[in-house]
Amino acid sequence: MRMALLALMAGSAASAMAAMPAAAGGSAYCIKGCDYGGSVGDCSFASYQQCQATAAGRDAWCAANPFFSARAEMQPDRSHQSKRRF
Repeated sequence: MRMALLALMAGSAASAMAAMPAAAGGSAYCIKGCDYGGSVGDCSFASYQQCQATAAGRDAWCAANPFFSARAEMQPDRSHQSKRRF
């Protein structure tokens, strides 16, 4: 019983840590305001100008995404390469 409880707690903690950046979105800017619930807002904007255009005329503002990592975005996609090493 104790092992099952520990496994459940470990799984819950791991999924909570993994879900936080995903909920924030993968783009560089977030729109925040009363129309966008939560403290993070809608983080689907690649540029500040896109975010500002969406926020225009609303009770909203734009901010940098605290979970965005430009370095991670710049990494080459190596998923198609072979895993074999010669």
